[in-house]
Amino acid sequence: MKYQFPENFWWGSASSATQSEGAAFDGGKGDNIWDLWYQEQPNRFFNNVSATEASTFYQNYQTDIALMKEIGHNTFRTSISWSRLIPTGRGEVNQEAVAFYGKVIDELIANDIEPFICLFHFDMPVAMQGIGGWESREVIEAYADFADICFKLYGDRVKHWFTFNEPIVPVEGGYLYDFHYPNVVDFKRAATVAFNTMLAHAEAVKRYRAQQLDGQIGIILNLTPSYPRSQNTADVKAANIADLLFNRSFLDPSVKGEYPQELIAFLQEHDQMPACQEGDLAAIAAGKVDLLGVNYYQPRRIQAKLHTVNTDGPFLPEWFFDYYEMPGRKMNPHRGWEIYEQGVYDILTNLRENYGNIPCYISENGMGVEGEEKFIENGQVKDDYRIDFIKGHLTWLHKAVQEGANCKGYHLWTFIDNWSWANAYKNRYGFYRLDLETQTRTVKRSGEWFAQASKANGFD
Repeated sequence: MKYQFPENFWWGSASSATQSEGAAFDGGKGDNIWDLWYQEQPNRFFNNVSATEASTFYQNYQTDIALMKEIGHNTFRTSISWSRLIPTGRGEVNQEAVAFYGKVIDELIANDIEPFICLFHFDMPVAMQGIGGWESREVIEAYADFADICFKLYGDRVKHWFTFNEPIVPVEGGYLYDFHYPNVVDFKRAATVAFNTMLAHAEAVKRYRAQQLDGQIGIILNLTPSYPRSQNTADVKAANIADLLFNRSFLDPSVKGEYPQELIAFLQEHDQMPACQEGDLAAIAAGKVDLLGVNYYQPRRIQAKLHTVNTDGPFLPEWFFDYYEMPGRKMNPHRGWEIYEQGVYDILTNLRENYGNIPCYISENGMGVEGEEKFIENGQVKDDYRIDFIKGHLTWLHKAVQEGANCKGYHLWTFIDNWSWANAYKNRYGFYRLDLETQTRTVKRSGEWFAQASKANGFD
């Protein structure tokens, strides 16, 4: 069967500043929380590898962009590092960074690759974290000023902007589960961070529209479907709570401009509501996005609680559900994640049926593999497993589009194997293999396949 995609479909990949640029202490950049955390606790990072060098995009962006073109990219998403552009988070703008990002954007355009630019990808400046990070309304204003500067500098050339990437992740990692800085475990503070992030998003959207630029502004959300173990009432209720907390807490305000009443009632019932000031909800209502990016890797499978909760411990989402391992599930044995391609279809169908069929695209999807060097033959990673993974997800994406879903593209995570937060380079995701010793890039078989698919705007 031939899977043909709509005209002008976006074929590309995604990365971020901290994960790819390197030059963490060069070019006038200020420290972000990842630089700080590594200095404080290097053992929290796989093989003690920091983002200091990362994938050296800062030095090699021209040749890297040429490699993107070779494998059929017509779009590419990355982020602007807040701490590189404004080293202390507010105040003086770093002109070296202004020039760097301008050259990256121009180079992409010169190679017929449309730049998609995200403003925040987990990389809070240390100076901003020092005054509370997303718990602070002062930081909201500083972020809005940063966004405004970016729009003024590059809005003439960048037509697709995104305020945040996966805003639920700093909430989970930094304030619930201790896998991101500042390593807090406190649900109410997490709720404040989530709410203030949406206020920051809304303020950035307001600033963008005030400039009357010729483009779109959106947000990137990792939408992980919460499937109940069964249709038993308790399982369905548990899955709904997980969906409210991890998906709809950002999806509804981003697309509908309001929070689900069920979520508000849940937070009120358990005394976990963040502080809301006059004008906040009106601001969020005005911050609805033009375009939604959807990151999808694996499903979330949920069952009702099997054991009584220890209410003396921290209040956590897992008070209300347990995770469930479905028998016979398809697995990525190299990463330990379930592969469920239909999840893409279910997400896009939900957006079509319940969210006004908002224009969207798959902004991240990918298959991480630890020890990928074992698949090298004649100098190339023979990653047929990744080709199968991409094909499977694109097949379900195609079905959703055929049924009317307003999905405009597909981006793989990622272009070149890059640094992945506390996991560093443990799991490889790229179209190109990165040799950490030499920084040599070598195309994998998946990159060659992707070039053919992009050229044909589809595959057999």
